[in-house]
Order: sequence, then C-alpha cells, then structure tokens
Amino acid sequence: MQNIVIIGTGLAGYNLAREIRKHDKTVKLAMLSEDDGTFYSKPMLSNALAKGKTPDELAMADVAKMRADLDADIIANTTVSAIDTDNKSIQFNNEKRQFDKLVLAVGARPFVAPIEGDAKADILTINNLQDYREFRTRLANKKSVAIIGPGLIGCEFANDLIEAGFAVSVIGPDQAPLGRLLPESTGLPLQQALQDKGVVWHLQTTAQRIDKIGGGYRLTLANGESVLADIVISAIGLRADMSLASETGLHCERGIVVDRHLMSSHKDIYALGDCAQVDGLVLPYILPIMQCARALAQTLTGTPTTVTYPPMPVVVKTPAYPLVISPPPAEASGAWQIEQTAEACTALFKHNDALLGFMLGGKAVTERQALTKLLPPILA
Repeated sequence: MQNIVIIGTGLAGYNLAREIRKHDKTVKLAMLSEDDGTFYSKPMLSNALAKGKTPDELAMADVAKMRADLDADIIANTTVSAIDTDNKSIQFNNEKRQFDKLVLAVGARPFVAPIEGDAKADILTINNLQDYREFRTRLANKKSVAIIGPGLIGCEFANDLIEAGFAVSVIGPDQAPLGRLLPESTGLPLQQALQDKGVVWHLQTTAQRIDKIGGGYRLTLANGESVLADIVISAIGLRADMSLASETGLHCERGIVVDRHLMSSHKDIYALGDCAQVDGLVLPYILPIMQCARALAQTLTGTPTTVTYPPMPVVVKTPAYPLVISPPPAEASGAWQIEQTAEACTALFKHNDALLGFMLGGKAVTERQALTKLLPPILA
C-alpha cells in the first residue's frame, strides 16, 4: 500500500488530501501540521470583521473531524526538522516516518521590512488563524490601526477595519494602492473610495521607526511624518517557505521549483500552494491551489497528470470599490488601454489586439465573465 505524507494542513494540504480520497480510499495518508490542524479558509481572514465572524466561527472543522473525514493520520503542533531523501523518511519530535511520496504544502511566510524602534517586535502579521486570533484579541477596546503595505491584503484589511468603525492609516512607497498589480491610475478610485470612508493614506513613503507611546505606537515615516496607532499590521507581502526544501537540497528559486507534474528536483517529493514555483510561476491565490490539488491527486494515485491553469481572475475583497484583476504575464509585451468614469474603470492589457490581462473596477466588474473568456490560458 502506497504511503503518502503531506507536510502542511492549509488550503493546499487539506484540498490535496480531499482530492486524493476521491481517487483512492485505501492509500495510507499522513499529514503534519505546525498548528492545531483546524481547517479554515485563509481568504476569510481579511473580511471577517465586516461579516461579523469571530475567529472561532471561521474554523470549519477541528483536527479530529479532519482525521475522520480524510481517514488520515494528522499530527498537529509538529515541526518537521529534516527530510532524509536517501531513506525516504522525515524527522519530527524525535520520531521518523517513512514515505513513498512526500508533498510539501508549507505555504509562505510574511515578509516584514527592516524597521527601527523599541516596538518592532509588536508589529503583527496575519497569515493564519492563530495570528488572526491574536489580532482580534489585541483589537479589543482599541480604536486605531496602522497598516504597512497598500497591496491587496493591506487594502482588504483597510476596507474591513474601516467598515467596523476603526480609524485606519495605510503606509507604503507606492504611488497608488495595488501598485504592483495595476497601472497607477486604476488604483486611484480604490484609494478615493476608501479615503471617503475615512482611511488616511501615507503613500510614496515608508515606515522607518516604531516606538511605544502610552498604550499605543508612533510610526515615524521616511518623509518626516508620524502616524499614531493602537495596533500596527505589516501586510507588505509573503515569501514562499523554502527553508525545509533548501535544507534538503531541493532546487529552489522564488519557490520550491516543480514541473508541470508538481515534482521537485527529487522524483518522490512534490510541492504545491504558496511554497511552490510551478513551471516558473508563483501564484499565491486560491484558484491555482485548487488546480494543482486536482492534478497532483491524480498523479499520486496512479494517473500522471500535468497541471493546467485557465485564466484565473482575482476578486479583491474591497466592497468600497469592487475590483477584479487578471494580471498579464510578467514578461508580456503590450500596453494598457484604460477607460474610466466616475462609477467604473475598465483597463485592458493588449498586444496586437489580443487580450492578455484586465482590471475591472466599480460597476465594470460585471464584465468579468465575458472578458475572462477572451484570455489565453496561463498554463495550457
């Protein structure tokens, strides 16, 4: 009987396990989790306040239920310390476990920019349910939040917090929100919409210091301004967790390098999710995870299957100004064609009249389905 071990119980790990069980009810399946193994939807963390969801309500199933549902040996609160590729085993808690196939679904770690000051250790990052519990605990009886990072996650948290009645400041070097994904002008309507609700923007600058002051914090910015807040969140991005893979000797670049079968540089070790670089692509979104889970489950259960990526637009959870984004390939030649009104924005990235990407804002989000049909697949 084949023995499959999955390291990680996030959306990638758990969805892979579910897909495996669709194809094979008898394969021996083990999973290891750094946390308590609770199943939850990570994207819900950035809009739980607006939806009135407590951290406990975000939890969909505890580890006992997941063990039963998946007929899997799930070992919680455990860190894998080493992978022995010669003997095909992993080391954890002074214990060894053999595998026939090993899957790394270890996700990504928040990146925190260097910052000075006596309160730098107090900056929160929110990357899992445990982080979110701490955030909600510290949010009790507070009034103001500063968010470092005007990207997708920073904007989603800003929208959620301002709707929940908190004073919100957003800090970052970009000319406009979502500057890494969008042309500058197309981010301005979101900036204005959140500003109209009370968000204070500190753009084209960075936070250099954070110091304790009273019961809160003072952020000193590169442009000389100061921002006072009760809580400070860093939302400047994630980096693929490659630590275990690198120590094992697997090929890593921006993520654990895998081919279209999600196989790493070792033939019996695979990777998917935010930790993986799939055929050169690192796409830290939900739809790519689902595509990879379906393909890899078939491969692991005896039907080698290459992963394909259809067009996968990203819905940004900013109700103040709805957005749908399908970024063009990083190396694509072409230009943006932008049409904006007071109520909508349509930005199309084209090369020789071929649509390669788009951004829809405001009332234009209703065009999502029609435009998606015109896009080429990301991986055919």
